[in-house]
This record gives sequence, C-alpha cells and structure tokens, in this order.
Amino acid sequence: MSRRDGILRELGLGPIWRLRDRPAEPVLEDAEAAGVSPRLTIAVPAALPADDRAAAIAAMGWDELKAAVADCRACGLCQARKQAVLGVGDVEADWLFVGEGPGAEEDERGEPFVGQAGKLLDAMLAAIDLQRGNNVYIGNAVKCRPPGNRTPEPEETAACRPFLERQIALIKPRLIVALGRPAAQTLLRSEVKISGSRGRLFDFHGIPLVVTYHPAYLLRNLPDKARAWEDLCFMRRTMKGS
Repeated sequence: MSRRDGILRELGLGPIWRLRDRPAEPVLEDAEAAGVSPRLTIAVPAALPADDRAAAIAAMGWDELKAAVADCRACGLCQARKQAVLGVGDVEADWLFVGEGPGAEEDERGEPFVGQAGKLLDAMLAAIDLQRGNNVYIGNAVKCRPPGNRTPEPEETAACRPFLERQIALIKPRLIVALGRPAAQTLLRSEVKISGSRGRLFDFHGIPLVVTYHPAYLLRNLPDKARAWEDLCFMRRTMKGS
C-alpha cells in the first residue's frame, strides 16, 4: 500500500478517493532565518483604547508580536493559561490554517494542534502533499486556552483579533483556511454555518478564504471526513487557480 493510500485510510477515505494533481514542491522557510528570535520583552497595555491597541499591534514585527502575545493581559483567558500560543510554521507560507484556540496539550507545549486533532490535521495536510512548517503556517483565533476547552467568547476573540490580523499581514498567505466555526466567524466577522460555507470562496482583505471542519469535530463525527476531503480538494483547486 502506498503512503498516500495509508494517509487516506487514516482519514477514513481509502481506497476510493484519489487526488488527481500533485502540487509543485513547497519551499521550506526557516523561521529563524526569517528573523523570528526566541523572546524579547514588550507588551501592549490592555487599557489602551481598542483602536490604539490595534494600531500598535499592526506596526509590530515578528519579535515584537511574539513578545506581546506572551505578555498579553487583554482578556480573562490569560488568568489560567500556562503560556500563550502564537502559532507555528513558515512565516512566508502560501497556506495559512486558523483554528479555534489552544487545548490542554497545546497550552503545555506552546504549539498549536499537537494532540489528536493535530495528528489528524497533519494527515489532512499530507493528503494534499503539504507538511506542517513547509509552506504552511498554523495558528488560532485566540492565543490562550479557554477553560475546559470551551468555545472562546466574542470579547476574547475580539481581544486576540489584532494579533491574528498582524500575523496574516506579515505572512501574506495566498490562501486562508478557517478550521471550524469560531475561526471562520472571527475572520469574517459574521455568523457562519459550516454546512452553508463549505465549497465557497470568501475574501479576507483580498486573500481567498475557505471554510472547513475543525479536526477535533471530525474526530467526533467520522462520516464528515468525506466532506472534509472534498474541502481539501477544493482548497487545492483554489490554490492552483490563484
């Protein structure tokens, strides 16, 4: 059995589904070489008016952004976190995947999507010849773990939105993939239903955006893995046509 067949079987789709076209080889980008250094101390005061705070974040480079996220106290999520989770991957990636927020394991390790949902996301990426960190960046709508892994509240996503917008501005992706409803609603600033949003192209400041299921949802709803595969194929077609 080929590696592709093994991946599709893990997704619950083999041996029926096949990807017709292979993409061009992605380019590996080293975050250190791109100027992301380990840490510097900087914070954006939570008491700043929202517009001033957003403007300050919008002027940051990667070093300042990483430090500001680590020190952020703009909402109540900071109180129970072990660490904020900015994101991981190629900082000049064509592909940007945005999830909901860190879970318990992500809060421990400081990297998004490292639990079972992360393993499934890695398998989904591999199914369309992508790899974490290789022309791919992965982040979340909120940078701190919501207690009990609950859905982030609107004021929490609003507090984190300037950080996410600055990440997008720095990365300049060719395609944004919203993983799940909270991520989609944060990015689009509107009510979203996954069932009605799949297979459609949205616009985020001139960047194509597509919506699909969060991997954690797919772990609980196995029949929807086939629909997720359709979404992956739609993403690939969108990227090839952009």
